[in-house]
Amino acid sequence: MCTVHIARIVHMTHRTSTPARHLPTLTLVNLAPITRTHVLAALAEFDRLGRAAFLAAYGFAEARQYFVHHEGRYYDSKAVVGAAYGHATGRPLTADEFSGGRQTVARLLESLGFTVTDGTGPTRDLVQALTSLRVQPTDAGPARHQPIVVLWAMGRAVRGRARLVRWSEARVELRGLLREYGRDGARPSAEYPLLALARHDFWEMSGYAGERPAAHGEPRGWMDAQDPRGGLAAWAAEAVQVSPATRDGVTALLGARFFDGAVPEELLRDVGLGPVSTALGAQPPSPVEEYVRRCAAIRAAERAGHHERRRIDVREARVRSSASVQAVLLRSGGRCENPACAGQPDDVTRDGAPLLEVDHVDDHAAGGRDHPAAMVALCPNCHAVKTRGRGGERLREVLRAEARERHVAWYPGDEAVSG
Repeated sequence: MCTVHIARIVHMTHRTSTPARHLPTLTLVNLAPITRTHVLAALAEFDRLGRAAFLAAYGFAEARQYFVHHEGRYYDSKAVVGAAYGHATGRPLTADEFSGGRQTVARLLESLGFTVTDGTGPTRDLVQALTSLRVQPTDAGPARHQPIVVLWAMGRAVRGRARLVRWSEARVELRGLLREYGRDGARPSAEYPLLALARHDFWEMSGYAGERPAAHGEPRGWMDAQDPRGGLAAWAAEAVQVSPATRDGVTALLGARFFDGAVPEELLRDVGLGPVSTALGAQPPSPVEEYVRRCAAIRAAERAGHHERRRIDVREARVRSSASVQAVLLRSGGRCENPACAGQPDDVTRDGAPLLEVDHVDDHAAGGRDHPAAMVALCPNCHAVKTRGRGGERLREVLRAEARERHVAWYPGDEAVSG
């Protein structure tokens, strides 16, 4: 058994015949009581509480370098040792009672048979890979589609969602992000950035037969026929998931290179990346608070005239707000908002996402409002009935009232309902 002591300095005043002075007295925190069983108990507690609650309960910040890698998951090494000490002695160690690092925490955990990883290597590799990312230039600056897709994949990793996503599902999630945050005039087509990213070591694409086409040209038919899976490579997803330093470094790099200095906060929120508070005990906003925040941003965009923007590809069309789509999905709780839904309201995609389509009660192209108070999340069956069913107009009246009622329930007194 490897015995590890953690040095702690206590300053004491010594009275002598010489003038009073402060001398350091060295005391030790002995970690020898910690066994593999105690560490496993701490890991099980981490799993049960979740990372944020575990760190807050024991008073630790997120690890920035060393992580325990156990059964496919990553754990903050210093916090785990502090909690394991509590399982061993009845009193856990706090963050300021001992130091972490290679010679202390990592050494102890490895002596007990655990794998400890250094997160700085993957962080460096990912940042360097993204430094060499090449995108199509436009008159307004470098295109943003690839950086947006990278941020989307990072958000999935942070939220613990599936790393590799089918094209048929990814294009739905990415369409609004590319339209909302891409350069003006850029086509919101996800096949191009996905295929371009597949050339890099930090990205993975699988589940297809034959040779993968180039990103340029017309690859949409191949993507639809093959429906490949794509996402961050395992090492890159793990680095993003466990390391705030990785997320901060990549976000800062992409902001400086592609977003005129900084990635917009709205984009970070929409992909699930931030702003992330590392303050101990900080609680994420409730769904209602997040809904109200999104609606306030949507209202501000309306006042600024953004809801009248147009994009031109083959035809001219009103630009949809991805913030409105995300707000409605949040409000729906993953269930169809048609009160008379006779389908499968709890059904989900293969990736576990709600099987819902956000729709304007009144046709957006014809002037329907692009705001959650006038939008609903529908299952595919109810969406089809509303769009082309015999009872579509009657259902539209029901949904118009339903959307308004649901919005007011989540955001009472919102001036937007009368705007």
